[in-house]
Amino acid sequence: MSSSSCDSFAHSSSWHAVVVNITGLDAIELSGAIHDRSVSCREVMSAYLDRIDARNDVLNAIVSLRDRDELLTESAVCDDQLDRGISRGWMHGFPHAVKDLAETKGLLTTKGSPLLKEFVPDFDALHVERIRSAGAIIIGKTNVPEFGLGCHTFNPVFGATVNPYDLTKVAGGSSGGAAVALATRMLPVADGSDFMGSLRNPAGWCNVVGFRPSFGRVPLHYGGDSYSTLCATDGPMGRRVIDVAMLLGTQAGWDVRVPTALPGTLDELASPESCRKHLQGSLSGVRIGWLGDLGGHLATEPGILGTCERALQRMEGDGAVVVPTSLNVDLDALWTSWLHNRHAFNAAKYGALLKREATAAQIKEEVRWEAELGASLTALDLQRAATTRTAFFEQIVSMFATAGGEFDLLALPTAQVWPFDVEQRWPAEVGGRAMDTYHRWMECTLYATYAGLPAISMPAGFSLAGLPAGIQLFGAPLADVEVLRCASSYERLIDDFSVGMA
Repeated sequence: MSSSSCDSFAHSSSWHAVVVNITGLDAIELSGAIHDRSVSCREVMSAYLDRIDARNDVLNAIVSLRDRDELLTESAVCDDQLDRGISRGWMHGFPHAVKDLAETKGLLTTKGSPLLKEFVPDFDALHVERIRSAGAIIIGKTNVPEFGLGCHTFNPVFGATVNPYDLTKVAGGSSGGAAVALATRMLPVADGSDFMGSLRNPAGWCNVVGFRPSFGRVPLHYGGDSYSTLCATDGPMGRRVIDVAMLLGTQAGWDVRVPTALPGTLDELASPESCRKHLQGSLSGVRIGWLGDLGGHLATEPGILGTCERALQRMEGDGAVVVPTSLNVDLDALWTSWLHNRHAFNAAKYGALLKREATAAQIKEEVRWEAELGASLTALDLQRAATTRTAFFEQIVSMFATAGGEFDLLALPTAQVWPFDVEQRWPAEVGGRAMDTYHRWMECTLYATYAGLPAISMPAGFSLAGLPAGIQLFGAPLADVEVLRCASSYERLIDDFSVGMA
């Protein structure tokens, strides 16, 4: 079979022939096809590289792509291992591109910054270690905004990633490259990360699935202050909920190097069979609190709320009970608390670079703004921010049935706007209201982040112009599997959304 073979491969015996459309398979189906030898790992690699060759030049989702011959050689090694009865895991032979914020041993890791355009780490990030251990072959990276700041994936190293549903629109971010690669079937699954919607936002705008786990579920080994990552997490992305669940099972689990890591593993997601079992069921009796625009607090573009409400109506058709509700907190004070924590985090992370003229000139203005404001904060400012956050956590957790409240899930739009023009850095105005920061239009994502709740972005529908939107479903602390189960039930109601592109 030549390395230029297309997506479909024919396997024949004396009595039948089977044609497998490799890139058309969901990840869990691909794993089964590899392990029952319906397809070889080399054929899988060739099919995905052909797909990348055909689509990536226009979309710019995958960067730092490795040499084809090297990758095919590694795939042949995977086939040889299977011949000897050895499988490294459910991702054995999978082509995988890592989000370019995460270190990859021996492979360029730029974080979208010209300061790191030649940085090749000698180690893997923790979740990359786990993905390799599950059998994946790292083929390259997925594009990100500079240092991951902002929900528009563009940077001075690789340029902009565009939306596959409209090449003049943004893909979202900061996991924009990952979302586009999934939507266009250039990858079976993808890893993302999420601070303020960084995997949920692009999942919504690219019509795929993105899951932000509970705090500590996927340990984040960050050099420096490990406790400062309490708003950030790695997480899985995919075209199907079961694929996302399987990748979460790979990423999750305690690690001695991470003080905030949750103990144990997610045994429910340890195998395809167990995953299928724990994702079964319907939405019958599930109570969903619809937060909408939080009583007008969130500026939204026309059509966003209506699209999400139609998605909720589908859930009601499956037996869910949807009740409009609100957050009983001072939302402006909460936003200020969030900003103070975010500013301080970025000041600590990038402040030293900004003090040197040569490096400061190569850092985008949003990073400088965050760090400068962070440097001006007092210890009392940060303590007040922490107190506000704690009160918010206590209030939102009290809304869930596990704490005696009314709801099993809460719901919000994944983004307050539709994908905007790729030439824009960020929306300066939403619904006739000026945005006072470069990320205010993504305020809807901070609530799950700030409380450490498991949250998933699912496809909600499309605008009249054919642009996708997502809906967030989030649950009580540690209810990751239940959120995934409910999302899987909803997924069965949206076959007409054509998740992912042909």
